Amino acid sequence: MGYLICDSGGSKSEWSWVEAATVTTLHTQGISPYFLSQAQIIALLQTELLPQLPALATIESIFFYGAGLSNSENIAIVQGALQQVFTATKQIEVQHDLLAAARALCGREPGIACILGTGSNSCYFDGTTIQKNSPGLGYVLGDEGSGAYLGKKVLQYYLYQTFDEELLARFDKTFHTTRDEILNNVYKVPQANKYLAAFALFLSENRGHYMIENIIEDGLNDFFFTHLHKYSQTWTTQVHFVGSVAFGFKDVLADLCSAYQMSLGNVFKTPTQGLLAYHAQ
Repeated sequence: MGYLICDSGGSKSEWSWVEAATVTTLHTQGISPYFLSQAQIIALLQTELLPQLPALATIESIFFYGAGLSNSENIAIVQGALQQVFTATKQIEVQHDLLAAARALCGREPGIACILGTGSNSCYFDGTTIQKNSPGLGYVLGDEGSGAYLGKKVLQYYLYQTFDEELLARFDKTFHTTRDEILNNVYKVPQANKYLAAFALFLSENRGHYMIENIIEDGLNDFFFTHLHKYSQTWTTQVHFVGSVAFGFKDVLADLCSAYQMSLGNVFKTPTQGLLAYHAQ
């Protein structure tokens, strides 16, 4: 007997099968009710997840965390699909990815939980529930500090030719793209946030250049000023981060926390490590 924990994004899902203190990591496509119907989710679970599980596995509980699960309609779609596939499972819990971040980062203690990945989000978690959430506006109007936000800055510096000759040459060598191709992908192709976020990699590959450091620090500082300053608890509890951007630039986060007199807590690349510890309790 065991249980499943899923951390699902729009493009991929990471499943942890826990049985007798042994953890097996499984992967499937992303499961989002914004992109998949309930029938499509059921088919995905049957064809991609079930074949990876042990033939005689008894699944007592499933804890599913995903993007786009902030409203009851979307939760019902995913929960219904899981119930139809795992008919013998007694407990199926479907929650938003922000709660996954809070539980993974804070455990059962109060704290500020922040997501800095393709997008960004944050909340004050009292150890049980999310009590306050600084509203996210998506990559067009918000997502400060995210991969999409930083990637947009990289493209601005490139297209406006703000980068010096050295960085312009490095960009051309790395991406082999054109102004028209960039604008087409940003304004005409779906999921432009993921396209923008891909350019944040240029920042991590060129650390040390003053323009690169300025983009990183300014972008992350925008997140601190716009969101973390809205929580009074920011200065009385630890501030935690999860996501590829947070993990890649944790030195900058540490400097900003020190400058703002905040206490930096956990910094994880993914919530899996923390969720395994949370549910093991």
